[in-house]
Order: sequence, then structure tokens, then C-alpha cells
Amino acid sequence: MLVAGLGAPAEAGPSLEEETRFAVGSVFEDGNRNGRRDPGERGVPAVAVSNGADLVRTDAKGRYRIPIGEDAILFAVKPSGWATPQTPDRIPRFYYLHKPKGSPPGLGFPGVEPTGPLPESVDFPLTRRVERSRFRVILFGDTQTYSLEEVDLFARDIVEELIGADVAFGISLGDLVGDDLSLFDPLNGAVSLIGAPWYNVHGNHDMNLRAESDAHADESWERVYGPTSYAFEYGPVHFIVLDDVIYQGAKPEDGSPGGYAGGLTPSQLSFVRDYLAGVPRQHLIVLAMHIPLALPDTFEAPANFQVPQRRELFEILSDHPYTLSLSAHMHVQYHQFFGPEHGYRASRPHHHLVHATASGSWWLGEPDEFGIPHATMPCGAPNGYSIISFDGNQYSLRFKAARRPASHQMHVVVPDAVPSEAAAETEVLVNVYAGSERSVVEMRLANTGEWIRLERAPREDPHYVAARARAARPPSSPGPELLPAIPSPHTWVGRLPANPPRGTAALEVRTTDLFGQVYTAHRVIRID
Repeated sequence: MLVAGLGAPAEAGPSLEEETRFAVGSVFEDGNRNGRRDPGERGVPAVAVSNGADLVRTDAKGRYRIPIGEDAILFAVKPSGWATPQTPDRIPRFYYLHKPKGSPPGLGFPGVEPTGPLPESVDFPLTRRVERSRFRVILFGDTQTYSLEEVDLFARDIVEELIGADVAFGISLGDLVGDDLSLFDPLNGAVSLIGAPWYNVHGNHDMNLRAESDAHADESWERVYGPTSYAFEYGPVHFIVLDDVIYQGAKPEDGSPGGYAGGLTPSQLSFVRDYLAGVPRQHLIVLAMHIPLALPDTFEAPANFQVPQRRELFEILSDHPYTLSLSAHMHVQYHQFFGPEHGYRASRPHHHLVHATASGSWWLGEPDEFGIPHATMPCGAPNGYSIISFDGNQYSLRFKAARRPASHQMHVVVPDAVPSEAAAETEVLVNVYAGSERSVVEMRLANTGEWIRLERAPREDPHYVAARARAARPPSSPGPELLPAIPSPHTWVGRLPANPPRGTAALEVRTTDLFGQVYTAHRVIRID
């Protein structure tokens, strides 16, 4: 017997020539927490087990039987009220790698060692855990560390303030590292200090770029994290992780990295369809991926940006009115809402969040007095993370700028001094970092005037433009620079009231987000 994910030695099984095309095993309650199914430990029924395409559920005794190929990963979908084993770095182990011959050579970074013949029984241990309908989750966009020094920056900038956070678990939305897959382990060590289990999404910078095809681009990932597409449940919420990066393989002429595109495979869609067939309609479905489902209208899509199976995915999701999807990749933060015109036919729109990145602008920008770069993104939002609060099939998100107060949700751009007679022509720009088309942004002077509603208008953020200019290098200087500013999808503009009284005044701004959360900011100006 081999217990999935615990590295126990396999009992003798059939040779490769005699190996059956089916794997059998069980999901069981590991009462003594030793990772092995001992006599008297009962099976857990109705647990989903998958090979990434096919999905079966365990019978009344916790047993399953499922097709398996020569290079496959079996995984159990952690059910609500149960926990799986974890590595010392708090990465959940809910899978079994079946690679009799191991990963192919020449991938640049270590892959999976040969696993040998398929065990007679592949068993998945679970332990009981109380999971309530109200819980919180930490969300990271691309941590994207290119060196140990950047792992240190990430730890100081973000991890330190999260140590001991009261959350159920965390999710990183891909591009954990920047092509150097040897950084997986030190990065995991930093994240583990937060003290919560951590689920991870595969990104385009997490691949073995020397692989000849997409099929082997995730060998190092599998060694550390397991499958790139999987699911798990917590409380009444169902989380589905999808690898939507399709690698086109290293260039055959010289082995240099090839391109990639966004997309989902028929196997992934089959897995999602079969899994959701057993999910109650009133439960919340959360999908996590790396490449977004779409870009804002103001963006020019790069050639490799496409998710051609979006409509097929929405067709599968349409029987579920409570859905949310999360991605990162763009180093920009924005929200989108999809309805029947996009193929999502449920009674309420599908909400997709393209999340800010933990690395911001790839750890670039002027360093502060502690040596940590500001890393502001081209949309003018700071680097940071979010806390998602779940309550049954409802949820809310709160963005947190790295090392800033929780109240720091926006900044206001207006001249320091404004002539009273020119106030009505003076523009105020407000960058609401987590704002969406459903946000309301208002302002007033000195807490006395009426609230003036601002209009959402994509603009380049002046603060980011100025920061980029200050950090500009001569063309001959090596090293990357901050990207040019983009029309931010979360800026609002308005004009000051006419003829305000002269003197020092506080411009008060408040925003109400799509969850009804209200945030305020003040900007002190002088009226001359």
C-alpha cells in the first residue's frame, strides 16, 4: 500500500508490461495520523478522485477505481470538514505522482524521480477538522521572485506583516518565481511562516522552459506542488484551480524558451464539468487561474493573450449562480463582470478579479529608507495582497497595500495650491486601487459642502509617471526599468466646487465598493 503524497515505500506491484490501466485505492480517515491505512480505519464515502480528466467518487467504503496512464497524477478533492497532510512548508499533499520512469532529462531543473510500478492501492489519508461557513483567505498575485534577494524583499515587504494571520489558508495565483525554479523551496519557506496551508496556481514563469512541449513544462512544479489543476473544498465553498498556461515548447533549433498562450484543455473542462455535477447549485464556486479570462477594453491584448475556451467554461458554470474567478499575470488590478453575452447564463453576473501582484512592478522602483522598492504597478496601484472573507455563498474582498495601513485604499491627485477662482476648472483624480465599475467615488471640501460624485475615467496615474521619470536610466544602462504607465482601470475624475473660501482645506474622498465597504481618504490643499 502507498499513502498518497507521504513518500512511503511502495509494496511490490505488477511490472510496467503487466500494469493495469486502472488505479484502485481508497480515501480513509487517518485516525492515528500516521499517514497509513491501518486496520479499523474506515473509508470516507463520496469523495471525488480524479486523474485530471476523469472523475469518480468513492463508494460507501471509501474505495475508488479510475483509469491511469503512464505519466499521471491522481488526486483526491479534499472534502469540507476534512484536512489533508501537509509538507513542512505547509503545502497540502492530496495527490499521488505516477511516473514510473520519472521526468525526462534535460529540463534545466530537477523533476520527479522514477516512482516505479503502480502500487496495488493508492490511498489518500484525511483527518477530521471543523470548518465553518465564515472564514478568510489570503490572496497573492505574482510573487515572481527572480533571485534570493527578491525572496528576501517579498518576505520583508509582505510576509512579515502576515505572520500569525487568522486565516483558513492562502492561495498564490501563479508566477511564484521568475523562471528560476530553484527558488520554489526558499519561497515556500518564507510563505510557510504565515502559518497557514498554502495552495498554488501554476504560472508561465513557473515552467521548465527547456521542455519540448507543454506536457513536460510542469515537471519541477509537480515535484514540489503536485498537479497543476485540482480542486478542494472548505466549508460550503468549492475551489477549482486551473492551469491555463499552454507552453509551445522550447525552440528545436537551439533549445531556447518558446512562447505560450492562455487556454484550457478538453481534459480540464471535463474535470470541471464532472466535479460540478456533484456540487449543490446554491454553493459558491471559486476558480483560481493565472492568465485572466479577458482584458479591459482599454488594453491592447498581446499576441499570447487568449483563453479560447472561456465560453465553454462559462457554459459549464451557468448552472451555478454563485461564482467567482481569480487570476493575476497582468501586474494590474481590475474587475470584470460576465453575463449572457459572454456565455454565462446564470441569473447573476460572473465576477472575475485580476488581482494585484505581490511583486508589483517586478520589485522595481525607488527604494525606501529600508531598501525596499516601491514596486508600484503601471496602473498606479501599490503592490500588496487581498483578504477574501467568505460567508456561505457570499464573499467580500479587501485589498491591502504592502506595509501600508489597512485604510490606505486610494490616493488623491490634485495641486497643492489652487486659486479660488480657478477651482471649478481644477481636476481631481482619485486612484482607487481595488475599484471596479460598481464602485461609487465622491468628494467634498472641508466636511461642509455637498458630496460631488466623480466619474470613472481611465487615466495614467501622475504619481506613477513621476516615479518612473525619477528612476529613468540612460539607454546604455543595464537592467530593467519600470514599464510605461497605462490608462488605469480604477481612476475617477471630477472638479473642485466653484469659488471655495480661501485658506487651508481638507478635501475628503470616500468610495463605496461593490461589497458596500466604505473607505475614506483626505488630501490637504491650500485655496489661494
